[in-house]
Amino acid sequence: MNAANPDDGASHTGRPPVATAARSVAVSGNRIDSRELFSSERELIINHGDDAYRLRLTAQNKLILTK
Repeated sequence: MNAANPDDGASHTGRPPVATAARSVAVSGNRIDSRELFSSERELIINHGDDAYRLRLTAQNKLILTK
């Protein structure tokens, strides 16, 4: 957290912010392999305009997208 701006690094999941490294995902046409998306996490945040969506991989290996 930055003393100048207490909201810096705040997570809407209630968890502390985690340092992340940049990574790339291969795109073939209009397809992305979900194994690449979820290689190290079971949840992704997708920013779309002003909204944030959460894409989760379930224990049953299904995808759930929530706003």
